[in-house]
Amino acid sequence: MDSSPATTAGGGGNNTMVSQSTAASPMDSSATAAATSIDDPKQNLTQVINSIQKTLGVLHQLYLTVSSYNVASQLPLLQRMNNLVLELDNMTRLAEKCNIQVPMEVLNLIDDGKNPDEFTRDMLNGCIAKNQITKGKTDAFKGLRRHLLEELEQVFPAEVETYREIRAASAAEAKRLAQTQNMLQNGDAKN
Repeated sequence: MDSSPATTAGGGGNNTMVSQSTAASPMDSSATAAATSIDDPKQNLTQVINSIQKTLGVLHQLYLTVSSYNVASQLPLLQRMNNLVLELDNMTRLAEKCNIQVPMEVLNLIDDGKNPDEFTRDMLNGCIAKNQITKGKTDAFKGLRRHLLEELEQVFPAEVETYREIRAASAAEAKRLAQTQNMLQNGDAKN
């Protein structure tokens, strides 16, 4: 009878060894998925997320092996550590295909133990405030333009009328151009 760990049916870490040697390594399954992937950003992100989940699973297995360590579990421990290294390497290769930019402020919030949604909320509130300021400036310029036209119309009525006609013709031309650009080649309008 062969007493090698791969063929022994005895208890302890040897059964774990048999299941580890017969199962596909995380590297094999992830590498196959990476090789068949298209340069689709969502597909790449999904692969990175799957790799992260596999890494967490390997870390959990490693934790269980270390927490109940004995001499018989040395080989499974080494295999799980190798699986962890392979999966981390795979994760790095998959992550290189993803072009995701995370602001440093978000990472700093996570490091501080805070919710990254705070960053999103603060950015959104900042954008709303800037939008209100810009809207106020735009409304002020529109009011100034209207006031200037009223004043000019009292002094130069013929020139202001010519200006309004030119402006109306220009607006109609811009509208016509926009409509022709929204037409498809077969003559149907875009929705």
